[in-house]
Amino acid sequence: MLLSFSSSALPILAEPQHFSLVEKLLFAAMVVASGYGFWRRFGLVLDKILKSKKDANFRLFPLGKRVWDFFWEVLCQAKVIRERPLPGLAHAAVFWAFLAFALVTLNHCATGLGVGFLSPEGVIGRWYFYVAAAFALFCAVGIAGLFVRRFLVRPKWLGEKLSWESGFIAFLIFALMATYLASFFVADTDPAARGLWWLHTLALLTFLPLIPHTKHLHLVLSPATIFLSRGSFAQIPPLSGDEDFGLVAGTDLTQLISLQAYSCVECGRCTEHCPAATTGKLLNPKEIILGVRAYLNDLGPASDQPLLGKYNAQEAVFQCTTCGACEFQCPVGIEHVPILVGLRRGAVNTGEWDNDYGAKLFLALERGSNALGLSAVERDKFIQKEALPLFDGSQEYCLWLGCMGGYDPKGRDIISDFARVMNYLGTSYGVLRKEKCTGDPARRLGNDLVFQQLAEANLETLKQNKVKKIISICPHCVRTIQEDWKEYGTPPEIEHHSEFLARFADKLPTKGADQPLKGTGFSPYIQPTRKSEGALAPAAPEKIVFHDPCYLGRYRNVYDEPRQLVQLAGTLVEAPRNHERSFCCGAGGGLAFLGEETGQRVSHNRAEELVATGAQTIATACPFCNTMFRDALAEGEAPPQLLDIAQLAARNLPTKSQIELG
Repeated sequence: MLLSFSSSALPILAEPQHFSLVEKLLFAAMVVASGYGFWRRFGLVLDKILKSKKDANFRLFPLGKRVWDFFWEVLCQAKVIRERPLPGLAHAAVFWAFLAFALVTLNHCATGLGVGFLSPEGVIGRWYFYVAAAFALFCAVGIAGLFVRRFLVRPKWLGEKLSWESGFIAFLIFALMATYLASFFVADTDPAARGLWWLHTLALLTFLPLIPHTKHLHLVLSPATIFLSRGSFAQIPPLSGDEDFGLVAGTDLTQLISLQAYSCVECGRCTEHCPAATTGKLLNPKEIILGVRAYLNDLGPASDQPLLGKYNAQEAVFQCTTCGACEFQCPVGIEHVPILVGLRRGAVNTGEWDNDYGAKLFLALERGSNALGLSAVERDKFIQKEALPLFDGSQEYCLWLGCMGGYDPKGRDIISDFARVMNYLGTSYGVLRKEKCTGDPARRLGNDLVFQQLAEANLETLKQNKVKKIISICPHCVRTIQEDWKEYGTPPEIEHHSEFLARFADKLPTKGADQPLKGTGFSPYIQPTRKSEGALAPAAPEKIVFHDPCYLGRYRNVYDEPRQLVQLAGTLVEAPRNHERSFCCGAGGGLAFLGEETGQRVSHNRAEELVATGAQTIATACPFCNTMFRDALAEGEAPPQLLDIAQLAARNLPTKSQIELG
């Protein structure tokens, strides 16, 4: 007889010593029934995924990043823990316990058939069972905590509908851990040991066929989803041929999209951080993914029925700012932005999207080549007024104005002050005589024809002018040029002005310090703008709150460089939502050009948060953010001043009159 306690007073796992033939046959029948129940549903899901259209541009190699992502996000559960520490640790405890229990479960089943391979009294078996017991304890605590959170605390982003199937599965997981732990405190000859073994078996074989019928299917699919990502953040795949119009019907759903749809764990992280959902709009990124899943369940990937309508609303799809918060937060590797842009493509390229603002925007991009619909003469006047040098191929940098820098008054102020800083540093630069919009709003709104025309025209212009390096004040331009233009050619090297300024931060003048009136190669021909000239720092230390633009932070992973510049100008304070969790200004995805929003304006939501920090100055690093906040702050009383980081750097530069007075 094996006792439950060894001579060292440590409990030993108790297992039945033998099973009758009837018990073995019963157990085998239960395993077959459970496996059949699992495969009957999982096989259908797998069939739908495999029968979806292949992703034309998907490449498995190189494997290095994929292996690392799998290790870090799946095995280490790093993203799960980082974004929601307490619930994340609870979830990780459950996941790690499942890994530890893989060998325990195999041995458990083998024991039921009389061929167990790990002995509770053997050195290896005993210590492995101890390790598994530790994980079982953490898992039991974790699953209990998750149950309380989902059914008692219940954060609003989990949705209003209670999922009782989730509660039942939580009970089964808890039962698996409890029966395993209880087996350490009975003797193997005790009838209770046999009872615990069968209870453990019943919980296990009940749990298995439920997995593919519930959101717990992510246990099987999400590791593959993370490993088989598109390779970069919010990457919009190219259309595959003239007959590809985007996501119109089931026949357009690709294998990656179908895999991701079935991987959704319905945790609501995407909803929690979505600016549209947060401000009372129809869009809920979780429901978009679940809508695609429901379409696949009901109609399958061979259907020609439209994706927009019954399963997802067109209005919701066009409320996305493409900020990427949903995709960044997702713990199971779902890439929301390409799916949302794909649905927009389907609506735009087939003429189903009827929007006056959108039509006006596309027409402006086709005819005038800028999103604001202004004549190119206005840009020429600005260049002449500010005496900006024209790029002739001899300068090191091409300063890309973009739509906002070339046509928007606030954007022009930023360009002027940034040019002053470049002059102070002695940087060799010039602006193009003619440039078109990068196509960012057309790309994000799904108009591939207009985007292609703009990208090809700009690439040809840059080639003719022999541009090697580009600097832009706009993160949207940087992203579009660097990533999206690659479909049509090889763009020059480009960087954001925050990266450029941070590189020369030690050469920039700071308030209160003795500074040379001239930097290397200083040219005083550009006067300070009214904004930067009047935006003098107060005598007391100035508190400055920095807003992370989505396309600079989440898209480009640039966080420290703009803060380095802010700290030269004053005391940096952080908004509650900062860095990767920064909240969108509401301009992205082409929404800056689509008129009024429903619900609360996204820009107002963010502006209120920035003002509440008590900072005297709000610093930005994107002309779209600047414009959105300018309008939002105008409605408040005595709002803080709003400056781009280039204006913060420029306000301590000497003016032409100071130079002349020497």
